[in-house]
Amino acid sequence: MNKKLGLLYDSRYFDHTIDQFSPENPDRIRHLYATIQDTYADRYQMFSPREATLEDIKAVHSSFYIQQIREHAVQADPYSYDRDTYLMQDSFVTALLAAGGCLEIADSIMDGKIGSGFALIRPPGHHAETGRGMGFCILNNIGITAKYLQKKYHLSRILIIDFDVHHGNGTQEVFYDTDQVLFISLHQKGLFPFSGAPEEIGKEKGVGYTINLPVYPQFGDCEYTYLVGRMLQSVVEQYMPQIILVSAGFDGHCDDNISGTHLSTYWYGMVTTMLKQYARDSCDSRLMFILEGGYNPLSLEHSILATLDSFLAPEIPRVGIMYTERADRILINHPLREYWTI
Repeated sequence: MNKKLGLLYDSRYFDHTIDQFSPENPDRIRHLYATIQDTYADRYQMFSPREATLEDIKAVHSSFYIQQIREHAVQADPYSYDRDTYLMQDSFVTALLAAGGCLEIADSIMDGKIGSGFALIRPPGHHAETGRGMGFCILNNIGITAKYLQKKYHLSRILIIDFDVHHGNGTQEVFYDTDQVLFISLHQKGLFPFSGAPEEIGKEKGVGYTINLPVYPQFGDCEYTYLVGRMLQSVVEQYMPQIILVSAGFDGHCDDNISGTHLSTYWYGMVTTMLKQYARDSCDSRLMFILEGGYNPLSLEHSILATLDSFLAPEIPRVGIMYTERADRILINHPLREYWTI
């Protein structure tokens, strides 16, 4: 019998908010929460977050940065710290609940209480570096989760996949020099934070364990599916991760004007099916999604619902991969070929 899907959401994630407009605001997910409760009823196991501890946070972030967050959170100007990343009096607690919520799901997956999970949190995290927040991100939720799994469960092969349309620069920085976390990012070339070139492959023990696949505007379902199917399946078979963590950003959707890519709602369900397959074949189906971007509330909601439908489907059909020359050009001379067979 299949284990239930774990979902984590909480109205306290709405507390990080300001009067000025920001694309990253509570309305991104407010209606989504109600829709999930109405649509899926008892088909999932609900989780509530705990606050991450300072020990959890300091596994990724410096004490100096944590102090900066606290100081700027009480300033009159919410943008006193960063022109994109606002801070107000509830921001730090909300960020602790976001990171801690991810740890709650991770524990339940590792304990076997659920097979897979989705942390529907905010603020997002993958841009937050060791000593700096940026791009709407305060704490690096997925980085904190991976460090926690390493410490508590002694995992030494964690795969992080980031399909947010923006490069996960913070996550890359945290794990750039280790072979115990394999970081793979598919993101649009030339967007904030203007990092994630193919030549960024890691350093020291981590050489070959960072894989960046910058795509071009106008890439859509066909190109993304080819890249995931052609590259990721092969790499997973060689690395054999003990868990797959996903920075699930939905801002590559064709209706999200923050990007130029053309992913459909259907694609997000399809890539979830592919990742379920890879997790089943490599790590006893341990798969965890963590919400990152997605700034059109309607397309974000529809895409997450497509993702949940895929998670809840009883069968895992194999997804066909159609050749596309435009996507294949990205792989032909890619540095990853020096370290992985594809």
